[in-house]
Amino acid sequence: MTTTAKPDAVGVARTRIEGHAKVTGAARYASEIPFTGLTHGWLVLSTIARGRITAIEDEAVRALPGVLTVLHHGNAPRVSAEFFGALGQPDPIVEVFQHDKVPHAGWPVALVVAETSEQAREAAEELVVRYETEPHDVVFAADRPGTYTPEGREDSKGDLAAELAASAVVVEASYTTPEQHHSAMEPHAVTVRWDGGRLEVFDANQGSKWVADDLARMFSLDPETVHVRSEHVGGAFGSKGLRAHHIAAVMAATELQRPVRISLTRRQVFAITGYRSPTAQRVRLGADADGRLRAFEHEAQCMTSNLREFVEASAGYGHAMYATDALRTLDRVTPVDVATPTWMRAPGEAPGSFAVESAIDELAERLGLDPIALRVRNEPTAAPLSGLPFSSRNLLGCLEEGARRFGWSERDPRPRARREGRWLIGTGVAASTFPSNAAPSTASVTAEQDGTFTVRIAAADVGTGARTALTSIAADALDVAPERVHVRIADSDFGPAWVAGGSMGTRSWGWAVMAAAAELREKLVAGADIPAEGITARTDTAALIAALAQKERHAFGAQFAEVAVDVTTGEVRVRRLLGVFAAGRIVNPLTARSQLIGGMTWGLSMALHEEAVRDEATGGHVGADFAGYHVAANADVPEIEAAWIDDPDPDDPVGIKGIGEIGIVGTAAAIANAVHHATGFRHRDLPIRPDRVLLAEAGGDAPHA
Repeated sequence: MTTTAKPDAVGVARTRIEGHAKVTGAARYASEIPFTGLTHGWLVLSTIARGRITAIEDEAVRALPGVLTVLHHGNAPRVSAEFFGALGQPDPIVEVFQHDKVPHAGWPVALVVAETSEQAREAAEELVVRYETEPHDVVFAADRPGTYTPEGREDSKGDLAAELAASAVVVEASYTTPEQHHSAMEPHAVTVRWDGGRLEVFDANQGSKWVADDLARMFSLDPETVHVRSEHVGGAFGSKGLRAHHIAAVMAATELQRPVRISLTRRQVFAITGYRSPTAQRVRLGADADGRLRAFEHEAQCMTSNLREFVEASAGYGHAMYATDALRTLDRVTPVDVATPTWMRAPGEAPGSFAVESAIDELAERLGLDPIALRVRNEPTAAPLSGLPFSSRNLLGCLEEGARRFGWSERDPRPRARREGRWLIGTGVAASTFPSNAAPSTASVTAEQDGTFTVRIAAADVGTGARTALTSIAADALDVAPERVHVRIADSDFGPAWVAGGSMGTRSWGWAVMAAAAELREKLVAGADIPAEGITARTDTAALIAALAQKERHAFGAQFAEVAVDVTTGEVRVRRLLGVFAAGRIVNPLTARSQLIGGMTWGLSMALHEEAVRDEATGGHVGADFAGYHVAANADVPEIEAAWIDDPDPDDPVGIKGIGEIGIVGTAAAIANAVHHATGFRHRDLPIRPDRVLLAEAGGDAPHA
């Protein structure tokens, strides 16, 4: 068989392969796939924040119409999360119904399964659960008692105290970010059935093989008997891994020997699927009079549960950003009686960049330097902490191109200098970075008898356009037209592959597909017939990744914002956002631009809207829905432009960097810096709410949480 010359595949804008199915409703998500004999489960969550269950009065509920079973700690199968999977030890919340303890508000205490979803919900609301309460504490505050530094979370180089003492200018400031939630359009859902001795799971997740392996471990099953598929996912952002509803559904399906579906409500999603921890951060920068950094210190504190340590590693942001003689970073955690936080889009870098990039802006003002000029002056020749060379780094190009597009040279640097009626106008800038790593993955490519090619890889498309990107990558590697390539994903039977996370998905999966395609081309003999089963090549990239030269690999960017602030109402309106990125080889400009704009929109939401609030009395959330938890809507999103510049790395065999997370990094800081330029007041606490703007105007200083 021979391949034929193709039009360019990588780098060409292509609409999503599954786009038509999604807009016509043909694409089915985890809660929409039909099954014969389907039953419906409804989780019952605790109404106390700490204590123990003394009784579950389920007899009356079992007698209600349609109710099939009620599972709780008194009758559920035994499971264990005492293992380390592909992404570490699972959240202890997956050990549902294993004991009578309630460690936080919203802890799952029972599952009601019925013939219909309505019957299950009504029965769940009727279930009486009695508790013995204990005192709880959900308050997160800077430097509160019990805060500690986890092992390996402090890094340093040079003599920080000496460099601070020798600095002509020192900036020291504290910053806070609130608890934030993923708010994916599709709530979490799973459907489970036993079929011929195999556990079949239809799920909304970020890695089907990851979830399958963890389920096998928890239920002591042969991994070959667990099959997980996640064909379409309506957003994830870090929250869609193994969760309590998976375990409860498997338990119920095992007992009933019927398919069981659990779909979480929005309030349940807020309670039990993870979130971004609030942070309290302190940054100290010391510089010479000409702006050269001598000292860089970043201490970050986050919240975790009393069940499991999770670190929102905000202090790591500076490890790759600015040259300095002395550097110290420290991440600390505060355990309280809450659910365990988890990864959320750009974990660590999103809140960390707000603090650092705001502090850099403050330093530029103190020095009388342009904020871009200060960043350029401290451009490193190697990674500031590790000392390793960068695989590629074009942050200066992002700043230069962004300044040109944005019209930065026309900016009057004086705060509060530009007014349009009741609106004060300001502009701000911030830089950004996010690591670009790769994880071992397997893939297979089959040359079919009809002249097409089938790619199989356990990748996940969480709304990013992964299918389309992998189709282009495979077509490019096979040297055929994309129309001849069929990509199948999100099936645990396809073997190990990295999850959709860490801005590593396309890079990791693309590498595996490229390697399999290269091996297949070697197998194909010109003019040879293809057998009915096709000719297949399968590869594992573990050895290829291990052979990579030791370098710092990152995407970089520069975000520019223009805001208008009404000082009579406190309203902040972002008029325009521009992001320019150096993110390696862009596979699909159409979906790449959407990813970058989506990240920047989230950064806007982070700056002005998002803030989850806990009731100290109950331990639960106030307004755990889209009425009470505000996210940026269409009316809040102004003109947003995302662009990229060349970022070649001749030594990298893939050349792809992640773009899913770099967009949010730095955006909130750019907006906050623009608000300062507009009003003259520095806001160090997110979100920048109208009341905080008004208090700053009234008191001459922005309030600090």
